[in-house]
Amino acid sequence: MNKIHFYRSALLIGAVLTGAAGAQTYPVKPIRFVIPFPPGNTMDIMARLIAPKLSERLGQNVIVDNRAGAAGQLGMELGARAAPDGYTVIAGQGGNMVVMPHTYKKLPYDVFKDFAPIALSTTNYLGLVVHPSVPFKTVKDLVAYARANPNKITFGSNGEGGFPHMTIELLRTMAGFTYVHVPYKGSAQIATDLIGGHIDAAIDGITGLTPHVRSGKLRLLAITNTKRVPEFEGVPTIAESVPGYDSRGWFGFIAPAGTPRDIVVLLNQEINRAMSAPDVKDKLTSAGLFIVNESPEYFAAVLKSDYAKYGKLIREINFQPQ
Repeated sequence: MNKIHFYRSALLIGAVLTGAAGAQTYPVKPIRFVIPFPPGNTMDIMARLIAPKLSERLGQNVIVDNRAGAAGQLGMELGARAAPDGYTVIAGQGGNMVVMPHTYKKLPYDVFKDFAPIALSTTNYLGLVVHPSVPFKTVKDLVAYARANPNKITFGSNGEGGFPHMTIELLRTMAGFTYVHVPYKGSAQIATDLIGGHIDAAIDGITGLTPHVRSGKLRLLAITNTKRVPEFEGVPTIAESVPGYDSRGWFGFIAPAGTPRDIVVLLNQEINRAMSAPDVKDKLTSAGLFIVNESPEYFAAVLKSDYAKYGKLIREINFQPQ
């Protein structure tokens, strides 16, 4: 073996051993899960379900840190600026990763430059809910009412230009009506004001809405999935009243760009394991979520595809960036 070949081999072996040592020693302190929304949001519920399981497996506390504001921008920026050492994990979702980059003129983060995908944890559908006192009981009734009363019906969402807002905009353009948009910081506030009768309707993640629907405080008119689901037997899809309507979302976990590959892989494996635990899976599937167990590369591919998909949609509906 010549000297050059020897030195190259030594460097390669050293790099492999260094990476292995990093995976073996991580983590040595608590891991923070940054949730860009208030408590009660789907990602918050999901993170709090898996945090104890991750803590048990990794031997360190997993702390859920809610950083709400600006339709998720504050928490996303905090995560993007965090050290890429594996001790900050950010809860990402379709709204702040593939919709808002097209609906905002400027964001304090770049989806592809600032983050490393870890795991696409779940996909979901949203629910079109109303206060029980409103004068419509079906999507067709809602559309007819909104057409007959321009800009009278009020719809709440988790922020101007966010994913739920775009689902409402898609319904508006396809069904041909007008409405007043009322933005909120998070799902819990939307539900509170809807139950209180301060707004008429909302399209939001089904997980946070489910308890209120089950209790009768809110009426679920329809879901955004393309097919009916067993969790809400008898509840139609929006597409049954507005043919072609389809607006579903996803949730996943990301890290600051530059986080070591071995740590990303470890977190992917442990998050997937925690999401598949029977008690976690039962709670999430009963709330309308579909568990996904795939690689970081799979998440990266979905991110790229949906970014292009929603960019095209937003241009077609002529939404002006805020």
